[in-house]
Amino acid sequence: MSEKIRLGGMALANGVLVHGPNAWACAVRGADGSLRVESDLKRFRAANVGRPFLRGPARVAEIFALLPEVRRRVPEARLPFERPVVLAAMVGGAVFTHVVRGSGRLGPAAKELIAGFASLAPAAIALRGTALAAYHGAEHISIGTYEHGEQRAREHERCGTHLVGPLLVTMTAGNALAAKAPAHMRPTARVAASLGALAAATEVFNWMSRNPERRLSKLLARPGHEFQHRVATAEPTPEQLEVAEAALAACLRLEEAADGGRD
Repeated sequence: MSEKIRLGGMALANGVLVHGPNAWACAVRGADGSLRVESDLKRFRAANVGRPFLRGPARVAEIFALLPEVRRRVPEARLPFERPVVLAAMVGGAVFTHVVRGSGRLGPAAKELIAGFASLAPAAIALRGTALAAYHGAEHISIGTYEHGEQRAREHERCGTHLVGPLLVTMTAGNALAAKAPAHMRPTARVAASLGALAAATEVFNWMSRNPERRLSKLLARPGHEFQHRVATAEPTPEQLEVAEAALAACLRLEEAADGGRD
């Protein structure tokens, strides 16, 4: 049995982006019902960064480098956070976080925990009232079925939502420490804390993936699993699943060509 290529993905409001170590493919459903697929090799590859605590930020940098290329090649692609209501939620969340952090009634850890939950609001709003959750489910079904060699459900064990638990812990701890920095150094300390929290959460997530049956692993995965099951995914239509499978197939073709084929 050939080795499976490790894939990631992102649901769009009208399609699916699938990416592997070397390549990406985006498939979208047009307003007229047509299916458009574009694919290419990545310019920046986070897979080349293997050092612990660097690979997490590298993956985020890879996505930020990839999305402008996807938009250029597929102008009709509708990214999750482009809706005005989502942008308004992001601004509102930032204001709410500022108010919470300025409260004198809460301890540092409590403030950061509340701020962490508030940061989920834009994602929850982005998933409501659009086909985004269904395309997210289609992304999981197509990638999971490929990886496991059998039909899979709309939840996926490596979904980024499973970072919610580790991130809440690491962000709460990091920002609580940053809050103790002198006032003039606090903004820089918060940036450093956010980067450190992301790096640490990624390493915890990797450990969770290797040890899914551990009690701590299940506990940390629970918030993300519930968010994924109740909010982040929905059952896709056959047409939406077709879009995800088209993106998957295009990405795999480029990955196999980049690797010179796999036995």
